[in-house]
Amino acid sequence: MFKKIALALAFSPRMEALICESKRLKDLFGAELILIHVGEKTESLEQNLLIILEKHQVNLQKVKMIWEDGKPAKKIIQICNQEGVDLLVSGALKTEGFFNYYIGSIARKIIRKSKCSVLTLVEPMLDPTPFDKVVINGTQQDQTPHVIERGINWCKLDQAKQVYVVNEIKMYGIQMATAGEGGEQEISNTRRKLVGEEVAYVENILKDIDKGNLRVNVKITCGKWAVELARFSNDFGADLLIVGDEGNLGFLDRLFPHDLEDILSDLPCNLLIIKK
Repeated sequence: MFKKIALALAFSPRMEALICESKRLKDLFGAELILIHVGEKTESLEQNLLIILEKHQVNLQKVKMIWEDGKPAKKIIQICNQEGVDLLVSGALKTEGFFNYYIGSIARKIIRKSKCSVLTLVEPMLDPTPFDKVVINGTQQDQTPHVIERGINWCKLDQAKQVYVVNEIKMYGIQMATAGEGGEQEISNTRRKLVGEEVAYVENILKDIDKGNLRVNVKITCGKWAVELARFSNDFGADLLIVGDEGNLGFLDRLFPHDLEDILSDLPCNLLIIKK
């Protein structure tokens, strides 16, 4: 699924845990691991990194270390493109005084402009474990069939225990308001019809995917899809939320945020953004 995994390294207190998480993924996917640090290379920093890699039995013959100077986001994207990276791993920042996480400015730029998939870890662990409870975005978008297929493949390989594909009823309020003019029976029939259509959309995608031993559940919500997706992930206690990419978000998107920004600003759990 991923042949080259990169970790954007910052010499922070969580660096060791991020290395351990990246090693787990490297072993899981049988991938090459590339460590990228944008900043000055010193003997002290290099020695510190080598000690951590040796401590956690990372095979140095299968790890590539790249040290570059420049603007972090731009340089990381450039290196990922040059190296043909499939998956870039990064950390999230904890909001001071609150129990929620958000994507920092550098990571946001990477998410918007990178060509590869991005995995953001909110609480990387020194002894990482598989993602047991996974939520996949099933909202009707162009990339949704690809996102569901890749998400299911990840869950199979990682042996997830519980998987939900969450889909949203479009313009639920307007449709129900219209149905309300016909009385309680019409409201009930309309609600049943809308739910049935969204379930059928997801099941039509799932029927062509090899799910192995996975049991995949379908959940239908109503409301703004990103908000409902984050809320369900939080209530479900998800370890991983998988969504697609909304493309290269520019200046206007920061003034008028896309739905994905609702998730990036308040992460409910680890986040995987799948790019084609």
